[in-house]
Amino acid sequence: MTSTVRGVIARGKGEPVEITSVVVPDPGPGEALVRIQACGVCHTDLHYREGGIGDDFPYLLGHEAAGVVEATGDGETRLAPGDFVILNWRAVCGQCRACRRGRPWYCFSTHNARQQMTLSDGTPLSPALGIGAFAEKTLVAAGQCTKVDPAVPPEVAGLLGCGVMAGLGAALNTAPVTRGDTVAVIGCGGVGDAAVLGARLAGAAAIIAVDIDPRKLEWAREFGATHVVNSRETDPVARIQQLTDGNGADVVIEAIGRPETYQQAFYARDLAGTVVLVGVPTPEMRLELPLLDFFGRGGALKSSWYGDCLPERDFPLLTGLYLQGRLPLDKFVSETIALEAVEDAFAKMARGEVLRSVVKL
Repeated sequence: MTSTVRGVIARGKGEPVEITSVVVPDPGPGEALVRIQACGVCHTDLHYREGGIGDDFPYLLGHEAAGVVEATGDGETRLAPGDFVILNWRAVCGQCRACRRGRPWYCFSTHNARQQMTLSDGTPLSPALGIGAFAEKTLVAAGQCTKVDPAVPPEVAGLLGCGVMAGLGAALNTAPVTRGDTVAVIGCGGVGDAAVLGARLAGAAAIIAVDIDPRKLEWAREFGATHVVNSRETDPVARIQQLTDGNGADVVIEAIGRPETYQQAFYARDLAGTVVLVGVPTPEMRLELPLLDFFGRGGALKSSWYGDCLPERDFPLLTGLYLQGRLPLDKFVSETIALEAVEDAFAKMARGEVLRSVVKL
């Protein structure tokens, strides 16, 4: 049996997205069929549309999602129809060397659904990050479903499926920021503002937000930035040093993914400080730094994959904090839209007009 649903696909590099019929198989062993309730429009989806991640077109876009389990494959005992879940793109295997060493957030053998979703003519679709949630239903590996309290609105819960979790996790898990640290965040879109929020939650003494857009800097203040720096008007490295007694920040989180901003992050940190790269670069980008500077400054240079999160641990914790009024995740939702508005949402995102547009189904 199969389901035929509406979904948003990208047929070719740089082409506008389109809505079409998507054929979704019933779940087999280890799989789950999820009715999507909400899915954020993430920059990663735009990367897919632009061919910046691969060329396995056509792509079924969307991955930052929450919904309700409709059916599970044979033998699945952890999930049941009716469960409210957040989808994640790193389903932990439990068997690889990272998992065996007690570091499952680094799992080197994450998995997706075995069956493929297709177009009506049988053309296989490549689901974005193994999810493909700009659709009324999607098929995923059961391990990609994390149960959370259904009291959380789906447009809020789904944000933890990618961007907001990436930023929160960069601060809380990867860095990790500790009480009293000084923190700088370069790039104040959705991921960067989530890093600001994470630093605030961790007890940072000062949080310096850096961007070229005054509107984004105001958003950063709302999430907990104590200082803002417009890097179009001011040298961000000098200003961060000035705000930290001439030392530089203990932690600098780069949430753009460009060589020039990474270099700013590198020189804006204190001796023995930490740089965390959570912004996603494109394949052609290169970084050049004097090796002596790398040696002489010490500290740590880290990249953050998905905020080094463990969905089964982090999603219930963070949604719980939201329900307690301690984590304002709803502030990230700039607008809710229909499937038909995804292309327009990409344009708004590129212009910096929104933190997150969220598709509601």
